[in-house]
Amino acid sequence: MSEEFAIDKKIDITKDVCPFTFVKVKIALDGMENGQFLEVDLNKGEAMKNVPRSIKDEGHKILKINDKGDGVFSVIVKKK
Repeated sequence: MSEEFAIDKKIDITKDVCPFTFVKVKIALDGMENGQFLEVDLNKGEAMKNVPRSIKDEGHKILKINDKGDGVFSVIVKKK
């Protein structure tokens, strides 16, 4: 069973490098209301390792991670 989320905002950080990847995610989340959903497209490797961990450390919830292929992942986040 697949879950569907009403995405409130979407950002693509596939062209960015750490630490700017999480900085962009943090800015996006700061501009959102609690309970809203953010979809983040990011690359495998360093970004995929660090960004979800940093999101959790900030208290937000990772709901789903999708492999979009070609080394790109989509992370669905619920703002705390």
